[in-house]
Amino acid sequence: MPYKLLSYQAGRAARAGMLVGDIVYDAAKVTGVAAHASVLGILEDWGRARRLLAQAAKRIAPGKGRAKGVPLARTRLLAPVLYPGNIYCAGANYTDHMAEMARVQGQPPGPTMKELGEKPWHFVKSSRSSIVGPGARVKLPVYSQMVDWEVELAAVIGKVARDVPVEKALDYVAGYTIADDLSARDVMKRDKNPATSPFHYDWLSQKCFDGSCPLGPWIVPAGDIADPQNLALKLWVNDTLMQNSSTSKMIFDTAEQIAMLSSRVTLQPGDLVLTGTPAGVGMPRRLFLKPGDRVKLWIESIGELSHTMVG
Repeated sequence: MPYKLLSYQAGRAARAGMLVGDIVYDAAKVTGVAAHASVLGILEDWGRARRLLAQAAKRIAPGKGRAKGVPLARTRLLAPVLYPGNIYCAGANYTDHMAEMARVQGQPPGPTMKELGEKPWHFVKSSRSSIVGPGARVKLPVYSQMVDWEVELAAVIGKVARDVPVEKALDYVAGYTIADDLSARDVMKRDKNPATSPFHYDWLSQKCFDGSCPLGPWIVPAGDIADPQNLALKLWVNDTLMQNSSTSKMIFDTAEQIAMLSSRVTLQPGDLVLTGTPAGVGMPRRLFLKPGDRVKLWIESIGELSHTMVG
């Protein structure tokens, strides 16, 4: 029986939960391991935890287990990982997104970075301040009038990864979830610095404002995702479909990204790799989020995440 891994509110505390069907079970209680009270604790023990969780789900499904759960509808979900150690975000990594940005700039679509022999490129997003969960009310930053949406497949690292080859990179993924890499487009550049300056771009202001990384609703174990490079993904703003694409359009696939990152830094359990966004962002259309907007994200085989923007 498949299960999903999540974090939920239990009184004043956050607890790790296992979703089987439409019932949420306390993860530490079903595995019998106290350290599994948090999703981060589970990820740090992923080799054992995944076996225990799978065994528990198998017992629960036919009603043989003694564990008592709570209906999902009565559970307040939190961001599944509280909190990632590091969040690595791929930039310019979908062919359709690169084509739409080239059109905005009046340029013909050129060769991709991969075709030019380049390597995957990432920036870092803040963790504790940026991460919010399902149903979050995200406050628009006062310094920006151009906050944009970006649906992304997020790979959750499940074991220490250093210098891993591409062909083994997905072995280090515990599971997958959904992220919205919210971006403040009008503070992307520091205009008083020339474009040739290394200080021309302001990644902190653009990508790291409070609540800039809605995440969730849960983690689907990697073994339940047949092919992370063949998933449909969509995003709506107020029921208007804005992004509608497939992870097959990534320039550098998930394995290539993890391999590259691991050649530069040691990836740790609980780290996130946001794999890029497809076409359909607001920037080319000069459409941006405003107070009251409801954003809904969906990725095939994972589920749906939504959040609301507030002023």
